[in-house]
Amino acid sequence: MTGRVRSVLALGSNLGDSHGTLSLAVADLVDNPRVRLREVSPVVRSTAVGGPEQPDYLNMVIEVETDLGPYEFLAHCQAVENLHHRTRDVRWGPRTLDVDIITYGDQTSDDEVLTLPHPRAAERAFVLQPWAWMDSTARLGGRLVTELVGSTADLAGIRPYEGADTPWAP
Repeated sequence: MTGRVRSVLALGSNLGDSHGTLSLAVADLVDNPRVRLREVSPVVRSTAVGGPEQPDYLNMVIEVETDLGPYEFLAHCQAVENLHHRTRDVRWGPRTLDVDIITYGDQTSDDEVLTLPHPRAAERAFVLQPWAWMDSTARLGGRLVTELVGSTADLAGIRPYEGADTPWAP
């Protein structure tokens, strides 16, 4: 295939068997032959940011390679969320699965359907910390992700997940 793009995805869950959901979601995302897993971060536990009071999240970041166009890729990510019974009843509310496209190659977009890079990624320790552990050379908006981690207000809410090692391999 030609025209492959590297994309960074952030996954999170705080309802049900969150670790199992993340594991299945990674498998479901790369079950599409046009999406290939490249890297997987450790799983972290994080305090919910914004929204109603809710349980802690499990979060992780993955890097994939795809030849799906950005909107086709977004539809694929949303289909995986739906497969895991994602609902959008409450903004920043609890969820079985959240899949955010953080970067899609070096593309930028201010489109309200798909903003690239993700507009709040540089503020979210639950995205930046696992991403930095996965790839210490990663950049977001021209800055090293490792530098951005220290400037996030919610870094204290990030803890290693003690439940299991990340069971995926690219």
